Parts: sequence; structure tokens; C-alpha cells
Amino acid sequence: YFFVILFIALMGYLVYFMVVRAKLVVNSPYNQRQDAYADTIIRGSIVDKNGNVLAQTAVGDDGSETREYPYGEVFAHVIGYSNSKLGTTGLESVENFELLTSNAFFLEKLQNEFSEKKNRGDTVVTTLDANLQQAAYDALGSNKGAAIVMEASTGKILAMVSKPVYDPNNILSDWSELNSDEENSPLLNRVTQGSYAPGSTFKVVTTLAFMRQNSDYPNYTYDCNGEISQGDITIHCFNGNAHGSEDLRSSFANSCNSSFANIGLGLNLTQYRQTAEDLLFNKSLPGVLNTAKSSFALDQNSSEGEVMMTAMGQGKTTVSPYHMALITETSANGGTLMQPYYVDKVTNYTGTEVKKNVPKSYKRIMTSEEAAQLKEYMAAVVSEGTGSVLSGRSYTVAGKTGTAEFSTSSKASHAWFVGYAHREDKEDIAVAVIVEDSGSGSEYAVPIAKKIFDAYYQ
Repeated sequence: YFFVILFIALMGYLVYFMVVRAKLVVNSPYNQRQDAYADTIIRGSIVDKNGNVLAQTAVGDDGSETREYPYGEVFAHVIGYSNSKLGTTGLESVENFELLTSNAFFLEKLQNEFSEKKNRGDTVVTTLDANLQQAAYDALGSNKGAAIVMEASTGKILAMVSKPVYDPNNILSDWSELNSDEENSPLLNRVTQGSYAPGSTFKVVTTLAFMRQNSDYPNYTYDCNGEISQGDITIHCFNGNAHGSEDLRSSFANSCNSSFANIGLGLNLTQYRQTAEDLLFNKSLPGVLNTAKSSFALDQNSSEGEVMMTAMGQGKTTVSPYHMALITETSANGGTLMQPYYVDKVTNYTGTEVKKNVPKSYKRIMTSEEAAQLKEYMAAVVSEGTGSVLSGRSYTVAGKTGTAEFSTSSKASHAWFVGYAHREDKEDIAVAVIVEDSGSGSEYAVPIAKKIFDAYYQ
């Protein structure tokens, strides 16, 4: 009986390893089996949703292979690079197993083996849209920052841009310079690995916490005179604006720091923290690329000043653009966070489908009623608040601007915009944009989001 149990356990582990762990192990940069695959298979191509080639292997007359990236810098961080000396990053790494697997017709594979020719690896068809990616890349211009676009109802990643960038075609020759550039960190994917103060975009979280703790939240009122003081801490509204009498909706639309500092002082901090963690702060985020963990630091020992700063999006809170896009997508999708994904399907090199990915729900992180209320408040930001540049388009937008101070030695701020757009003839999209060391969200981030929305709906 003992040996039968051991045998069953061994068989069970082998099945688990082959079905669940195989792809992860093969993709490991420490696995030398990759070299064996590359000896018999020409690395497959990566294409966008419309078939535009994002990465491919060119074979010379002498049999030499060169990995080419036709769009150069445009897809650098999301596609990554594949280099025999430097390894793989981005989707080149995540989909390494598929790219080094050939599902060509078996007779063709058999003939190639007898002829000692390599088989063509499979093609990874991504959810990325080259036109939208180019629009986001152009919209960011020479700024440091990041932008991400997702389909709200499916979780498909349509575009992901991080700047400064690098050219994966020249990754080996530029490696020393890229790796030593600590000021610009061009190898860092700011979308998923950037860690920023969220500024007023965090008021989405504070608003949700206030709604959960106060059933009479529609009756909230506050008289803003441009600042609020508690002890030796004084919080100012942007440019010292005095917003006058406000309810929760107008506080959100006007991005009133004083009102949100006041809201923070009245929150139960344990429940506040729970709301933030419901939205995946202090937790690992879903997705296949490496992501930074967002931080919510308040607890029962936090000072009133820390609470006030956190409630308006400053303090010790940090978040990535990727995470803010997930929260925005959830609000647009009725409270359900969809599993984000980058690959639509895998085909063999001739286009025959091998496998297909479908949208999946990741988790319900807010109720449909809460999502609907946040959508209403975010719509007010565009119709009458800090995002008014986005009103009057052929599509409707709901969102939140943010201006995040990041250094006591700099007068500039990180500019934020998160939001989603709707039009009946297309899927809703969620967008997150950050522009580093620039200024206000309404001045710098909103125009970039507008160009992205226009490109999608044109």
C-alpha cells in the first residue's frame, strides 16, 4: 500500500508538472532546454490583433538568424526583446514556450527533420493594436511617462507605452549605456513597474471607502475656502481655489483637496484599508508581466496629517499606471475586474489556430451599485470639472485627473489621468496616463488621453 501511494503521488506530480508547470519551467532563463528548442526551431513571430508583425526572425542565406522588431521603440517594453546573450523580456519571455514550439503539419515537420532543416515556430497573435500603440507613443512625445489602454469588458490590453524607450533591434550594442542610465531608466516598463504617488486619482478609492462607511453619502456637504487645517497640518486646494459649498459629487468633480482631507478624517482607518485592499493595494496584481505592488500604508497608528494626505492621494500611497487602469476598467465594467491578457491566440506559422484565449472574470471588487455611482462622479469630472477638455466628443468620457507632488525639491508634479470612453459602435476602453515631472493632470495628461481616445474612435 505504501509503494502504491508513492506511485500514485509520483504520477500525480508528473501530470501537474506537465500540465501546470511545464510552460513556466521552460520559460525560465536558467533552463538550458531553450537552447535545444532553438537548435531545431526558428523562433516564431509576434503580431498584433490585425496581423501586423511586431517581432520576427529573419534567416540569412548562410542560415544565420536575426530577431527583428519592425516597429523599433514603439513596442519595446510590452514585446520586450529576445537575445541569445541577454535573454528575453516582455512577451518574448512570457510566450517563449509557444514561440519555440512548432505546430506545423506533421509531414512537413518529418520532412524537415530528415533534411536537417529547422521547423518554423508558432505565431503569437496579441491583443495589441499597432495603430493605437503608435497613437499613444506619439501622444506621449518626448515626455517621461506611461500610457495603457484596455478593453473594459474583456481585459484585453490594446496598447502599452513607457518612455524613455530603447530600440530592441540594438539591445546588445546599446546594453552598457542602457543599463547604466539610472536617471532615465529606459529599460523600466513604467506602466507595470512604475511606482508613483497617485495624486487625485486616488480619490476614487477614498470616495468608495466613504460610500461604504456612510449610507447617507449623497447628503454629504462641505464648505471649501481653499484650505483645511488640523493641528499643525494645512492642506491647500490646487492653486488655492475656494470651491464653496460642495457635495460629494462636486468635491470629486472639482478634485477638492480640502473636502477629501475632511472626508479622510472621518473614516474608520481599518475599513479604509480594507477598501484599498479590496482594490488590490498591498497585493499582487493579475497579469503575466512583472508588476510593482501598490502600497496603502495607513493603519490605526497613522497621524491625522498622514490620513489627510492619503485621502487626497499623497502621503505614502504608491500605485502603478497598470493598477489604476485595472481599477478604472472595473468601474466601467460594473464592478467586475476582468483578467488582463495580451495574447488573443496562437497559430502555426501558416495561420492555423492552435489555441484561443477568451475573456475571464478575475474578481468582483465592488458592487454594481458602487461602480455605477463612481461612473456618475467620474462623468461629472468631464462634464463640469477638471477633465472638461474631453467633453463634446463623438464619444462620452468619464475619468479622474490627478496632480501628484513627488519631491520637496521640485516645483513640478506628476500629471495623471485615468478614465474610460463609451460609444455604441465599439467596445468601451479604459485608459491610464502619467506624465512625469510636468504639472497638472488637466494640462498635461488629459490632452494625451484625448489623442488616444480620438485614435480609437476615429
